[in-house]
Amino acid sequence: MSPEVLPPTRRGVLRAGACGLLGAAVGSCGFMPATTPSAQQLAPVEARVDGDLVYFNWADYVDPSVFKGFEKEYGVKVVQSNFDSMEGMVAKLNAGNRYDVVFPSAKWAQRLVRAGRLRRIDHSQLTNSQAIFGRYHYFADPWYDPGSAHTVPFTAYKTGIGWRRDRIGELSGSWRDLWSDRVRGKVFLLDDRDEVLGMGALALGLGVSTGDRHDLYRITSLLGTLRPRLRGFSSDSYNNLLNGNALMTQAWSGDMAAMLNQAKDPSVFGFEAPKEGTPINSDCYAIPWNAPHPGTAMLFIDYMLRPENVKKNIEYIGYPMPVAGTEKTYAELVKPFPECMVTEDDLKADLFFRNGSRAAEDARDTAWTHVKAG
Repeated sequence: MSPEVLPPTRRGVLRAGACGLLGAAVGSCGFMPATTPSAQQLAPVEARVDGDLVYFNWADYVDPSVFKGFEKEYGVKVVQSNFDSMEGMVAKLNAGNRYDVVFPSAKWAQRLVRAGRLRRIDHSQLTNSQAIFGRYHYFADPWYDPGSAHTVPFTAYKTGIGWRRDRIGELSGSWRDLWSDRVRGKVFLLDDRDEVLGMGALALGLGVSTGDRHDLYRITSLLGTLRPRLRGFSSDSYNNLLNGNALMTQAWSGDMAAMLNQAKDPSVFGFEAPKEGTPINSDCYAIPWNAPHPGTAMLFIDYMLRPENVKKNIEYIGYPMPVAGTEKTYAELVKPFPECMVTEDDLKADLFFRNGSRAAEDARDTAWTHVKAG
């Protein structure tokens, strides 16, 4: 893909993901359906055309040519809407907006499932489902959706450190590299609660999603020593590196892979997955309980799982997709940054951000406020 058609960084927005921000307990997580979904509304559906596809996702997260191919093959239109945060997605669902397919991250998928907001998905209706579940066993029974009964994984990604190799040489392979005097005043952290607190937790050997107040005190104290060294908080990882605003930045692997399409000389950049551990996440396909055209949504998910379409999308957005037969496409894309690869070992390490109790989420919100305020 040429630099001219590169989509903007998929995560150039805040992704705090705190249920406490919604002012609701984790048990309901702010989901307030006007009526309780019936068993029929939550039941699996047949993959068939039952109307146009009403699609709700991050902007520029599917190759436009894949949309066009789907429209042509099934004689439907894709009606697109976009959100800029998980909170924004939930707010639209709570307001009664109806979508056929949405794309929650793992912890938000768990919230939607617990709240009875997602239809079950019959894997036998997806002709390409074994390319995921038969190869990536983690996703056959993930913590956020037992048996993947309501979701299908879309992307998988990790968080690490991106840096200017041409300006500062090699790193030690630790989160502590963010404290290096060589990059003082030229460091960015992601503008994301879980990612920043998670990084501090990993640097201290703590659980990545800890909500323990003593742990959070230790984390905020550590991050307090980094705060004066920062240039700021930003989720626009690759542009900050490209334009020289950053010599080092906390970064999502997919955005670093996307940057390779812009870099004149990729060898001047680096990406590392620190040895203390790297957070892992996944975005999922899901069908809301009140989807107007769930049959078309099933066809769309199956169409997206075709290897040729997965490969197009990997090259377009820079994020790997856990579909057998597409690994080489991503490996080739990230050859300069091999640590962008998400392996079975990464998944087994299970460093996903988890949902906590209301008290834990409130404590994490407070800690994040202190970190940002400095």
